[in-house]
Amino acid sequence: MLTETDTRASYDGAVEGNFNGANAMRLYYHPQSTCSRRALLAAAHLDAPVELVMVDLFRGEHRTPEFLRLNPNHRVPVLEDGGFVLWESHAIMQYLADKTPRQTVYPTGARERADVNRWLFWCAAHLMPAISILNWENNIKGLLGLGPPDPAEVNRGEEQMREFGGVLDANLAQREWICGDALTLADLAIAAPLADIARARIPVDGYANLQRWFTGVRALDAWKSTQPQHPRQATNDG
Repeated sequence: MLTETDTRASYDGAVEGNFNGANAMRLYYHPQSTCSRRALLAAAHLDAPVELVMVDLFRGEHRTPEFLRLNPNHRVPVLEDGGFVLWESHAIMQYLADKTPRQTVYPTGARERADVNRWLFWCAAHLMPAISILNWENNIKGLLGLGPPDPAEVNRGEEQMREFGGVLDANLAQREWICGDALTLADLAIAAPLADIARARIPVDGYANLQRWFTGVRALDAWKSTQPQHPRQATNDG
């Protein structure tokens, strides 16, 4: 259950509120942040009792002293659960799943969970850096008025994306979802940065398995309910 609050830029104090008998956690996010989208997807799919607090990145709210006390890395998302503060989007996804009874997206079996973790780490170490280059050069620089894309950087990002997009496409050749026949956190995590394929000009042509899988992710209720409404597109953050 995602509930928007109007406490923007107010980062102190205990979380208040109760949803269906569960104490609400507080998720600090920005609607155009790729990593925020990852945490939002997990919260929406798990129907977690999460109160949303928007942090305006374009106004620099993530660099205020109040926010830096939550995350010294000045990144969103950040999850606050009582006195516990957690940053890093993949860790937030795992935490939300572990707190949700009878969830199925983060298996408890050692091998099955290791497989999900493998793809979460792969996303952070390989896919995200490649997409971040293209998103910065082809999208964000223009939004911020920082000049045209650097052709050398675009080429570097495209080369990395072709390599790692091929890895993902090959993995999906014989399976519906990344870790087999069932949706997991790996699917939500890896789909999030692909949301900006058009504006970031992410090269996915020729990867039929990847495109078929991504179509399936976009059909999920969690994907539809977390679609950004603001005209500015995704940023690469936390």
